[in-house]
Amino acid sequence: MEEQAESRLTREDAERLLAGGSFFWIDLDRPAADEFAILRDVFRFHPLALEDSEQFDQRPKLEEYDDFVFLVLYGAVPDDGRLVEVHCFYSDHFLVTIHRDTVPALTDVRRRYEAGGKSVEDPIWLVHRFFDALVDSFIAILAGIDDRIDDIEDRAFRDVTDEQQLQEISTLKRALVRMRKVVESQRDVFASLVSGVAELPGMTREAERYFRDTHDHLIRISGLIDTYRDLLTASTDVFLSTVSNRQNAVMKQLTVISTVFLPLSFISGFFGQNFDWMITHIGGWPAFVAFGIGLELVAVLLMVVFFKRRHWF
Repeated sequence: MEEQAESRLTREDAERLLAGGSFFWIDLDRPAADEFAILRDVFRFHPLALEDSEQFDQRPKLEEYDDFVFLVLYGAVPDDGRLVEVHCFYSDHFLVTIHRDTVPALTDVRRRYEAGGKSVEDPIWLVHRFFDALVDSFIAILAGIDDRIDDIEDRAFRDVTDEQQLQEISTLKRALVRMRKVVESQRDVFASLVSGVAELPGMTREAERYFRDTHDHLIRISGLIDTYRDLLTASTDVFLSTVSNRQNAVMKQLTVISTVFLPLSFISGFFGQNFDWMITHIGGWPAFVAFGIGLELVAVLLMVVFFKRRHWF
């Protein structure tokens, strides 16, 4: 197997590789317009496939042409959780990959084959390892999300809630929604391969078993995404319930305080009435101690005892 070095593709290189007769892999990172022209003029890819290869943010798909297949697949970057899109032209003689972001899964597969002398017995196995690495990259991302969900749940049940926690939940839910859209479409691509609806060049019975295993991984990943979304929804409910309970506790305390002081307001208002009888019959320091202080203290104590017996605080 020959492999194009990580440099700009030239017309001479493309013609030499095609004339060589052996399988080769060309990897194009952010290809320029002249490189797309080489794919059009030298490889003679179908115009519709070329048009799709230049447009990113597509859904995963597989399109069969006369002598090659065109695929749009996704992987993930373990470091930051970004989804990366890869476009592939594959036939019995070549694999052309196009991407505009670093794809760790692709880099790992290339490194392993470079270490093995860039030789491969059957191209379909190289393609499977590449596709399988893309799929497995989602598992690493989900493992990190699982740890973050555990941390969120621990904080929620320890009654440690803040706005940052709610923002983190929202961020994770958006990430899972994006991943779910990609994984479900990619699962359909592999389902068409293992069911015989579509076929890769060089597909064998044995290779089909391995692609079926990759399809099973996608089913498991899809299930994990749904599970984590449910857990985040439950965490949101716990968060909102905790905040609501905390607000209710504060309102309860404020209500108790207001109720305790309500009799004081009544007593002060009653004895503060400016009637002649009160002015002439209630006066002096004994009346002040009895009615101004004693009666109010008794009222407060009675209210406190009443609330205690009702377990209101």
